[in-house]
Amino acid sequence: MRRRAVFLDRDGVLNELVPDPTSGLPESPLDPRDVRLVAGAAAAAADLQRAGYAVAVVTNQPAAAKGTVSVEQLHEVHGRVLELLSEEGVELDAWRICLHHPDGVVPELSGACECRKPRPGMLFAVAGELDLDLSGSWMVGDTDADVEAGRAAGCRAILIDHPASAHKRAGAAAPDLRAADLGDASTLLLRAA
Repeated sequence: MRRRAVFLDRDGVLNELVPDPTSGLPESPLDPRDVRLVAGAAAAAADLQRAGYAVAVVTNQPAAAKGTVSVEQLHEVHGRVLELLSEEGVELDAWRICLHHPDGVVPELSGACECRKPRPGMLFAVAGELDLDLSGSWMVGDTDADVEAGRAAGCRAILIDHPASAHKRAGAAAPDLRAADLGDASTLLLRAA
């Protein structure tokens, strides 16, 4: 029997959002010094792993494509998230970052791709790597694109109604469940499984 997974969006799910330097809207941190885990997020991820789920992060990070920061800086931010999770006893089973954006200004990171959510490419890549059962897996995120990517991959989906992410939700996505945060999502998911 193949293993099931919980795919997690990163920003607003595992780590706190921070004000974007240009728009002021809550977005992904661009400096490792700004990375803070959401309270209870690491414990929730650990609970999912103890329940037998592979836990993988799939995250869109278009700031380098937009010319805002370097790819190296985005990797440093992600490394800090991994470091903070590790300090809480959580080692992810896998993770993927999509650096592309359809309207990017950096040619090698611009244009359409299969990995940028709402497309399911990152989920498919992790599923292939870990030999996962996608029909028994879940996608947990705070945007419509997260829910749509999960659905496109054949997973069930939980939408985290993070107030700071409201500008990334149009209400068009149809999640299986809604949660206040990852701790709440973990409880609901384990009850529904």
